[in-house]
Amino acid sequence: MHQELNDEHRALQEMARDFAEKEIIPVAAERDRIQDPAETFSPELIKKGSVLGLRTLAVPDEFGGPGVDLMGQVLVILELARGDGGVAKTFSQCWKWTPMICRLATDEQRERFLPPFLEDDLYLLGMGGSEPGAGSDNRMPPPEDPTAGWKTAAVKDGNEYVINGMKHFIANGGVAKLYIIRTRTNPKVPISEGTTMFFVPADTPGFTIGRRHDKIGWRFYQNAELIFQDCRVPQENLLGELNKGKHDSSERFVSFNDVELAANVIGISQAAFEHALDHARNRVQGGKPIIGHQSIALKLSDMYMRLEAAKSYLFKVVESDQEEGAEFESSSKQLMKVFATECALQITRLAVEIFGGSGVMRDAPVEKLLRDANVFPHLAADSIMNLKAAAKLQ
Repeated sequence: MHQELNDEHRALQEMARDFAEKEIIPVAAERDRIQDPAETFSPELIKKGSVLGLRTLAVPDEFGGPGVDLMGQVLVILELARGDGGVAKTFSQCWKWTPMICRLATDEQRERFLPPFLEDDLYLLGMGGSEPGAGSDNRMPPPEDPTAGWKTAAVKDGNEYVINGMKHFIANGGVAKLYIIRTRTNPKVPISEGTTMFFVPADTPGFTIGRRHDKIGWRFYQNAELIFQDCRVPQENLLGELNKGKHDSSERFVSFNDVELAANVIGISQAAFEHALDHARNRVQGGKPIIGHQSIALKLSDMYMRLEAAKSYLFKVVESDQEEGAEFESSSKQLMKVFATECALQITRLAVEIFGGSGVMRDAPVEKLLRDANVFPHLAADSIMNLKAAAKLQ
């Protein structure tokens, strides 16, 4: 890491580490074991983190927030995800969509939505994009099919838009109080030309939550179906420009998606390495701690190598993003997420191996981390789609 951390960065890092140690780690395994996916979420834990500023971290100081920069956000994610990746993502999901309220929204929209976001400790944000029949097509729509992509429709009716359709796999689904919904306002053209976004509060008539998705890992983090049945929203809730929603939600306003996910999975990897190292130092077999056996030492070395390489890549991208004349372009961010994911899959697998037979038991700390890491190849476009997208940007 080339950039020196300033006092603010170190204070944020220490605060996040302290919160993870005292509040997240003691309850993470217990919440992970809850069978009902809707019950794994803890409002109380979110309240505690919000009081520390973790929910509103990305709100610029000009709008009454702390205005933490990208480096500070990454440092916080690394520490929180070391405690539980799902908790970290619940908070950072709000940072991702904060620019929509603070930068893209009109003054009138900001006056309506920013104060409750700042004041309500349980005011989480969500974005509705993915649909049962529209996943990869949203990111890389086939040119021969202009109708590919999301189908949720918004039809103008007087001074309102009527939304019908369904979203699924939606982050913070069922717990967010404000959603940004991508809709098709012109179904005859590609989504890049016919998408419009709307602010939709959770209590809007005609908007309901369907099932909560039951994931193998990252279980604290809520994903759900969003169902719209003649859901009427005022024209004043239109976000950005009509039919320009695909452009308005691009990196112009949301630039840290892949950085955010890479930091999260690296935090999970850090936890796996620490657990494996501690176990290897204390587990005795063959008359000595197993770290003294070459096979175990080699596995730990492999884990450390991958962890440090992933961190270096992450910090290089963050530094470059904050500098003018950045040498790392958008493709590097997507490749970084893939690289960090592949490292995490190997690191968590080796952690389970070092624990031996106990590693696959639910009371061991590493099997959860293995499950958490295995969510990442399938998030925000799977790894193959990220590689394809990065190749197009070369």
